[in-house]
Amino acid sequence: MKILTFSGSTPAEALKKAQLEVGEEAMLIETREIQKKSLGKSALYEIVVGVEEGNVPKPKIEEPLTKQRPLAQKSSDVLYNISEAAKQISKIAEVTEEEKPAARKAPTVETEDIRRIKDEIEKLGDKVKLIQNMFWDEKAPRLQNAIPPEFAEIYRLARESGMDQDHLDQIMQLTLEHMPSKMRESSETVKRYFQVLLRKMVPVRLESSPKNGAKKVIMLVGPTGVGKTTSIAKLAARFSYLLEKKYKVGLVVLDTYRIGAVEQLMQYARMMKLGIETVVDPPEFSNALNALRYSDYILIDTMGSSPYDKGKIEKIYECLRANDTEYSVDVVLVMPSSIKYEDLKATYDNFAPLGIDTMMFTKLDETRGFGNIFSLVYETKVPVSYFSVGQEVPEDLVVATSDFLVDCLLHGFRKGQTP
Repeated sequence: MKILTFSGSTPAEALKKAQLEVGEEAMLIETREIQKKSLGKSALYEIVVGVEEGNVPKPKIEEPLTKQRPLAQKSSDVLYNISEAAKQISKIAEVTEEEKPAARKAPTVETEDIRRIKDEIEKLGDKVKLIQNMFWDEKAPRLQNAIPPEFAEIYRLARESGMDQDHLDQIMQLTLEHMPSKMRESSETVKRYFQVLLRKMVPVRLESSPKNGAKKVIMLVGPTGVGKTTSIAKLAARFSYLLEKKYKVGLVVLDTYRIGAVEQLMQYARMMKLGIETVVDPPEFSNALNALRYSDYILIDTMGSSPYDKGKIEKIYECLRANDTEYSVDVVLVMPSSIKYEDLKATYDNFAPLGIDTMMFTKLDETRGFGNIFSLVYETKVPVSYFSVGQEVPEDLVVATSDFLVDCLLHGFRKGQTP
């Protein structure tokens, strides 16, 4: 194998030079930065490629300066040629599909042809992705091991999802250390492996029903405007009507500061024929729980507050501390998926003294990036229990699964998708 080097002001420019010089058969061995960009000086990158001895092209006769085109124009030809080749292969594949009835005469030959065409299309698709994502190398994490170009697409998707940069770099490092080398041959296998890895990193709380007469007491806490009251109504409808068994549900309201929220929940209670209790002072909390002792589920709506309003958070804590009943309270932190990771983390930190058992994320239909949710779960190790994906009661409530979150992270949320 003959080793050749090419340089350029960016990795993409160096790669394009290599493709123009030695064609598509060259194998990319290494990309390295020779000179950093500084005042008055442009950056310089060098790529190392390997070419089989028989495939090394003969020296080209240089065109006269009057006929030479700038590199950018030549580069566009490279992309154009690849696109044309893809179209030609697609046409061949279409013809093969049309001729399927004749395949019965020679099944072995036809099957082999189709397999060969599919392999060529996959290889060609990877080359197009490689060129499209070459600029990623300039922004790639400076990890201990070099990251293969096949990782460019998955890195870009994860970064654009809002995932914390440090978390992304750590996960990429884990992937590089443990991923079988055979799976690195295409960006598609890299993506599948990365998807499986992310799923294993997302803790979720499986939904369980009350056993042997026990009761489940669930308190929703979180900032103002995240949809706690609507989420309470969705949970109440789910437990009362949507599960195999129709459970008895009672409601407790701590949010007496907002008359509208109390009236909204009371309206839901009347519609679903549920018992409801209001609590003004912490000592009344135990009385409210005892008043609903006939219920299988007791759902508690709390006053919304700024994550930095420690006074209101302390009031909720006093209610929990005043609980002298036999019932333990499961505290669910409700947060919107539409804010950046740093704000999610600050919200979690300020509500953490309440003893967060699980997290619930709302407004999934109002955002396109879900890496922020993944990063918070990855950082805190607190499981997710539910996702709220719209305003409809009770339809827009999803029981959390790692598959659902990772699919949203890599492909975006689609209304109606099932976890």
